[in-house]
Amino acid sequence: MKKTLLLLFVLLLISLAFAYYTLGPLKKALQLNDEFIKDILHDINTPLSALRINLKILKKQFGENDSIQRSQISIDTILDMQSNFRYFLTHSKLEIESIDISPLIQQKVVYYGTIYKNLSFHIDIKDVKITTNQEAFSRIIDNIISNACKYNTPHGKVNITYQNAQLIISDTGVGIHNIDKIFDRYYKESQRGIGIGLDIVKKLCDNLNIQIKIESKVNEGTHFILIFGLSELA
Repeated sequence: MKKTLLLLFVLLLISLAFAYYTLGPLKKALQLNDEFIKDILHDINTPLSALRINLKILKKQFGENDSIQRSQISIDTILDMQSNFRYFLTHSKLEIESIDISPLIQQKVVYYGTIYKNLSFHIDIKDVKITTNQEAFSRIIDNIISNACKYNTPHGKVNITYQNAQLIISDTGVGIHNIDKIFDRYYKESQRGIGIGLDIVKKLCDNLNIQIKIESKVNEGTHFILIFGLSELA
């Protein structure tokens, strides 16, 4: 019996030593990977700033046109990716609090309204509070509204409404062909450069206990529906 216990103890020590020497380098490698990504995100700021300044100059000289609009969309896509990566590198724990979603959404609409001046925005939300993580929820809303703007028609609409514990963000854009694949990582339709944006949205919704549904008709538009449970309603 004593020999068996001694053998088990020795095996335990060997296992712990093995874990220490194998997981240690792995942890260090992950830290280096995070630092590398942070450095890249930081270095991207300089060329992005130059592109945005040059684009503003071009807008003043030539006004709005298809080429400038496509360039703006490309820059916005890079900014979205940068924000998503930065968020996941800096937020390992989600702090929950009661927030009023109306000012947050108003802020997003003002921002995208200055970029997509050809689109019209309509908001119908009154004094809605939910219990969630504000940063994560902001990322969700930002990604959805960004997609609604990028893949809309030239003079389309973006409608944001709230009723019956559901937040609905609708657009009059090109629609989505394969809704079943839309949350797959790196899935991209020819009409929509979605990349990893909606995969991140789905993961954040799962973490916040928010159900997300998509209804879409090709050449008519898309509805993103966020459904809040009783525990999320403040």
